[in-house]
Amino acid sequence: MALIVMKFGGTSMAGIERIRGVAARVQREVAAGNQVAVVVSAMAGETDRLVGFCREASPLADPAEYDVVVAAGEQVTSGLLAIALQSLGLKARSWLGWQLPIHTSDAHGKARIGTIDADRLRAAMAGGEVAVIPGFQGLADDGRVTTLGRGGSDTSAVAVAAALKADRCDIYTDVEGVFTTDPRIVPRARKLAKISYEEMLELASVGAKVLQTRSVELAMKEKVRVQVLSSFSDAPGTMVVDEDEVLEQELIAGVAYDRNEAKVTLVSVPDKPGVVATIFGPLADGNVNVDMIVQNIAKDGATTDVTFTVPRTELARAKAILEKAHDEIRYERLVTDDSVAKISVVGVGMRSHAGVAVTMFRALADRGINIQAITTSEIKVSVIIAEEYLELAVRVLHTAYGLDAAA
Repeated sequence: MALIVMKFGGTSMAGIERIRGVAARVQREVAAGNQVAVVVSAMAGETDRLVGFCREASPLADPAEYDVVVAAGEQVTSGLLAIALQSLGLKARSWLGWQLPIHTSDAHGKARIGTIDADRLRAAMAGGEVAVIPGFQGLADDGRVTTLGRGGSDTSAVAVAAALKADRCDIYTDVEGVFTTDPRIVPRARKLAKISYEEMLELASVGAKVLQTRSVELAMKEKVRVQVLSSFSDAPGTMVVDEDEVLEQELIAGVAYDRNEAKVTLVSVPDKPGVVATIFGPLADGNVNVDMIVQNIAKDGATTDVTFTVPRTELARAKAILEKAHDEIRYERLVTDDSVAKISVVGVGMRSHAGVAVTMFRALADRGINIQAITTSEIKVSVIIAEEYLELAVRVLHTAYGLDAAA
């Protein structure tokens, strides 16, 4: 007998028929003798609808009341799934975030989970009850409902699994697992049987949408075994585990991309100590996330160009901040480009193999794709290219690293 946490996303919960399908999957696990807790997202599109109501009511809605509203979507699906499970003859009940409770920080809209009181939950499950828990929500110390930020239900599921010391956390989504790249771009992309926490974390951070980054960070910290599965097929999924469990370690695990990128260049910035702080300090104060940074060699011994990337959705804010700080930074021109994209190759094999970056650079150069910026980590190489070449670049790199499935 295993203790399993099953998490179902918005597409899996989109309507009563799909909720019945989820209930049938849960019933199979219970019939196999397993103790089961289920974490659910709101129905697909429901959170956006609730956010829209808040914005209509007031552009500057009280964050605490905002959380009350947007947390309602998961409350609805948790109750509906409990009802569907009961109709199948199972003992089931919903446990809202404040009923366990799931203790979080008081940062409304982006709260972080602290602890989960799991004793009552564990006792109920030991008695044969299926626990249905709304994801995305918790309780602050002042007794107010909080939410974890978009995609937070994955994090809720991993946190519940850690608190229960579950054998596994199964995350059901609309894909059959983790692929070497997006199968919509590369039909010969391969599904991975296993992937390490580090590789999954890097892939999630650079654009792969399978798992939310915070959920992978938490799984790695708490050693929660995560399995990615499809809600719409019985195909084997992908296990996210410790590196030493991945026996056949690939040089490169996957190729990821992100279209939400914009490039900013400050031309002719004074080349002197402290100037970089005058650029990135105001951006940090304005909560603008900066990714790649490139500083050119001084052209005349006095000035240099500084290029960096920000999320495309934050470009307007970044530009406004930099224009306001012009007199302090003293740049000559501010140039922006929102027609770029980031492409990354990820693999723990980079630690022990030379030439990974060269393979990337050569493959792109052979197809006439210019690299505008580069950043690296121990197991990742990312580049910025013109967005128009993105899909070609993904296909070229997937082939260059031998990731294509056999025909």
